[in-house]
Amino acid sequence: MVIILPGDTAPAEAPVLITEGLTPKEIVRELDKYIVGQNAAKRAVAIALRNRWRRQQLPADLRDEIAPKNIIMIGPTGVGKTEIARRLARLTRSPFMKIEASKFTEVGYVGRDVESMIRDLTEIGVKLVRDEKTKANRETAERNARERVLDILLPDSRRPSARPAFVADPVDAQPEGETREKLGRWLDEGRLEEREIEVEVKEQSFPSLEIFTPQGVEEMGINMKEMMPGLFGGKSKRKKMRIGEAREILIAEEADKLVDQQNLAREAIDRVEQSGIVFLDEIDKIAGRQQAASGPDISREGVQRDLLPIVEGTTVNTKYGMVKTDHILFIAAGAFHVAKPSDLIPELQGRFPIRVELDSLTEDDFVRILREPKNALTMQYTALLGTEGVTLQFTEDAITELARFAAQVNEKTENIGARRLHTVLERVLDDLSFEASDMPGQTVSVDAGYVQKVLADIIKDEDLSRYVL
Repeated sequence: MVIILPGDTAPAEAPVLITEGLTPKEIVRELDKYIVGQNAAKRAVAIALRNRWRRQQLPADLRDEIAPKNIIMIGPTGVGKTEIARRLARLTRSPFMKIEASKFTEVGYVGRDVESMIRDLTEIGVKLVRDEKTKANRETAERNARERVLDILLPDSRRPSARPAFVADPVDAQPEGETREKLGRWLDEGRLEEREIEVEVKEQSFPSLEIFTPQGVEEMGINMKEMMPGLFGGKSKRKKMRIGEAREILIAEEADKLVDQQNLAREAIDRVEQSGIVFLDEIDKIAGRQQAASGPDISREGVQRDLLPIVEGTTVNTKYGMVKTDHILFIAAGAFHVAKPSDLIPELQGRFPIRVELDSLTEDDFVRILREPKNALTMQYTALLGTEGVTLQFTEDAITELARFAAQVNEKTENIGARRLHTVLERVLDDLSFEASDMPGQTVSVDAGYVQKVLADIIKDEDLSRYVL
């Protein structure tokens, strides 16, 4: 059996942190494929992203002096704040996490401390790099896993009389080389997928243990597992399973062997430090009103003061090593219905130099949202019902009518932006979704008349629309 070890593979090139080919205009064009309108916000994040690439081209001494231009997005719910940040992270393969600022509490209170967001971001970075390396090593891991399956099928390849465990008649036995080659062909052709074999599987479960420490519960858990591997997993036991199932487990194990864990941690930390993005949602919920001397505003200000060193640059201890936050990009967002950005403490305001206001969505925007994006809701529902063999079609007047009803409900009740389209479409397609499994091969056309028939009475009854839509 030939197993390729990490040292036998060619050294991987350093990952490209920022997609070099994307100029600000190209970034905006990419965002336009998924998000309608909000050009000011798209421009702001595109410039921030390009500035990261520009910074990486500078000499090291000057590069460290340039801080990221953090952004505050101001706008009601459902207008695309989160989606802009999420799509931006996908464009650059950057570690990205979304966290609600209201989850944090001031140091000394029960709850999550602000440093936990950096530890979580590091976990995401490690998973991102591990997935990339696993994908790069997939072909080698598949070959190694194939050899291991053949070794199980042909337990003692060194004996001249070796034959597969499921070949009972000695007459069928062949020389070891020919037998192994024949089994390999059968394996590649999928003829042995249902054959059961016995493989060693590492046990993943371990007792839950909650210990509150300044570094967080997850940090102590990892240290305990390292100190007592016999108690916290690390054991393996033999299980019988189909070759089709066993192959994926063996491929995962072989891919893990090909990854240098120390290099993985270093690369992940570097990725987090240089290209990490933290999306702080509901930042307005921790903005206390000025001149507040008591009550919850005191705790809100405490959270802001805890956030300040993270945003302006500090070093956070994680289980993978120390992570500097100096060049992590922070994008904050909030509706700011009650509080204002000026209600944040001045020091924190200064760390978010770019502020963009997102527009409320209009009826015309809803029409575009249903038609233009690559992941438009109409396309999603068409694909979902297509799995049942039902062809779903939306006419142009139906799309216009859906947009009109969504805008109308947003005006009469709470304005939840584009999320209203989800509730409206779910209501319109409720009967069809229920009956679709009994309608294979049929074509259903949704027109304006159908939309009006389903929604007209609900829209008229304002109290009912508050609960149904």
